[in-house]
Amino acid sequence: MERGRLYVVSAPSGAGKTSLVKALMEREPRIRFSVSYTTRKPRPNEIAGRDYHFVTMERFKEMVAHDEFLEHAQVFDNYYGTGVRAVQEALANGEQLLLEIDWQGARQVRGRLPEARSIFILPPSRSALEQRLKARSTDSDEVIERRLRDAAQDLGHWAEFDYVVVNDRFEQALEDLGAIVEDRGNPLLATRPEVAQFAAGLLRPG
Repeated sequence: MERGRLYVVSAPSGAGKTSLVKALMEREPRIRFSVSYTTRKPRPNEIAGRDYHFVTMERFKEMVAHDEFLEHAQVFDNYYGTGVRAVQEALANGEQLLLEIDWQGARQVRGRLPEARSIFILPPSRSALEQRLKARSTDSDEVIERRLRDAAQDLGHWAEFDYVVVNDRFEQALEDLGAIVEDRGNPLLATRPEVAQFAAGLLRPG
């Protein structure tokens, strides 16, 4: 049996990653979502086992101690991690998995599974990023400001990824993701010259 493939998708908060990933999953039924573990509380629309495995801090630390994570990281005040056994079993069974994590986790995955394909999603502008974060009714002003600062730092890690997708127009960004998982992603490689220029503009203050 041909070994499966793991796709790792990362983005700064507010870049539209979650919406794109959900749309991609609907379009590509052969790809299965890898459900991460987290210590944060569920949001109103989230379901345990579908969106995340919600665990206590104590349980999460036990899993870290027993090396049960492919990757794990602290994001804001909470911890997130990917169970290594479930991923290895799925890939051995020829499944296509998609993992939605931050750049810290993506770096760890590349270290343990270098064959994984990593995708970074960029917002069309800093102002668009700010508008998207403010549109989230679940976050306070203080959280939004912190997310904006952290998003600017996250943006600087785009060059560590295999592919870069700019989420300017949603349908086009979805098409780009589809091309990558269909092995047509060469035009979207992170090494293409225009990405560096575009990212530099996003990182420039003001």
